[in-house]
Amino acid sequence: MSLIKLTILGFIILETSNVIALSFFPNSKLANSVGIFRAWEQSKADPEVHIFVRYLVNWVASTKLIFILLLIVILLTVDAGALPYIGAALVLSIASFFWRLFPLIRKMDHDGQIDPKKYSAVLGWMIAAFILIFLAATLLSI
Repeated sequence: MSLIKLTILGFIILETSNVIALSFFPNSKLANSVGIFRAWEQSKADPEVHIFVRYLVNWVASTKLIFILLLIVILLTVDAGALPYIGAALVLSIASFFWRLFPLIRKMDHDGQIDPKKYSAVLGWMIAAFILIFLAATLLSI
């Protein structure tokens, strides 16, 4: 199996753990579930807000599931010539985290809305590492 396929498989495993956490254990602080956000617990005080937040959490999980299943189909069916394009698409899609999501989670972390503290930095480094791994695997597959 090629390096880029192994990288995609690792990403599938990571994202699957997140879908499981979001879908079945949203209170968890593991696997990037929403238990890290103090607002998750606060939303439970208002049933109307909490059901909306639960809807959004499940929407994210469902979207990730679509992404995972598409990656599985790609792994099973694509030829080696398409892998650099897939790697580039993954680099760009994952990098979009830094455009809108990272500034928000960094602000929430700074404002004490995240537990544990500095979680945004850990998440940022983890996602940056994945981008670099995908970038390296993509360049090595050319």
